[in-house]
Amino acid sequence: MLITKTSPRTGTENTMELDVTPDQLNAWQNGALIQSVMPHLSLEEREFLISGYTPEDWEEMFGHIEEEEDEL
Repeated sequence: MLITKTSPRTGTENTMELDVTPDQLNAWQNGALIQSVMPHLSLEEREFLISGYTPEDWEEMFGHIEEEEDEL
């Protein structure tokens, strides 16, 4: 599914193709934990869905951040 969000950092609209269903989005929007409903998404994909920040935004703000398995 194509998801479009506005970056809080740049104000630019960005679109990302995410492997999510309308049912998953609905469950999350109604209070389910995103990591429970969409565990297959990467940390970057979940962050984009939640906040609109892209991986490039994070790189610009904080530098390179390693994704650790135990934090997921």
